[in-house]
Amino acid sequence: MKKNLTTIVTLVTMILILQGCKVNYSFTGADTGDAETFQVNFFQNQAPLVEPGIARDFTILLQDLILNQTSLDLVNNNGDLTYEGEIVQFYTAPITATSQSTAAENRLTVAINVRFFNADDSEKDFEQRFSFYFDYAGGTQLTGSRLDDALAVIFERISQDVFNASLANW
Repeated sequence: MKKNLTTIVTLVTMILILQGCKVNYSFTGADTGDAETFQVNFFQNQAPLVEPGIARDFTILLQDLILNQTSLDLVNNNGDLTYEGEIVQFYTAPITATSQSTAAENRLTVAINVRFFNADDSEKDFEQRFSFYFDYAGGTQLTGSRLDDALAVIFERISQDVFNASLANW
């Protein structure tokens, strides 16, 4: 009986000590410091070639990624962490050619300029350009669900890169 009581007292003491330590760290490697909220402002599409809807899609994907990988709450304004920026490139270019001088393979590239502000630690603020690409066969039209799939790959990579640059403390 005395051994059980000692074990319980030890466990309760350890829990109280651990609760007293204020460390906001998650299994994803996100170090949110003292931040409790974040906001993702709408990423305007300022690319010379505008694809409708991609600004909204990227904004929502970045919000969802941060919500799923941290304990931060999403707010519309006055967030402890703020993400904003614009889509600055959206273009397709041939990357390999056939013997008939036609494209054997094309590459869709998207670049997004991101500004990150940390209200608690301005030394972590940055402005950086992130880009990624999707390669596809030259004879294929990148429309409809194919375009959606390509953008999903590109935006997944860019949003994870933005997350790592702003919150990963590795």
